[in-house]
Amino acid sequence: MKRHNYKNLKIWNIGIDIVEDVFKLMDKFPKEEKFGLVSQINRCSVSMLSNIAEGSSRTDKSFFSLY
Repeated sequence: MKRHNYKNLKIWNIGIDIVEDVFKLMDKFPKEEKFGLVSQINRCSVSMLSNIAEGSSRTDKSFFSLY
C-alpha cells in the first residue's frame, strides 16, 4: 500500500503559509491576550497541519468508498 507524502501536497504548503501569517498577526495582539485568544488561535492553526499530516498517513484503501 502506498502512503501519501503530506509535504508534497499543495494544501500542506498553503497551510504552512497560513500558519506563518497567523503567527505574524498574533504578534500584533495585545499582551493581555497572549495566554487566551492568541494561544488558542495559534494552536488551531497548527492543528490544521497536524490533521493533514495524520490523514496523509492513511493508505489508499482508507480512501476507498463502497458507495
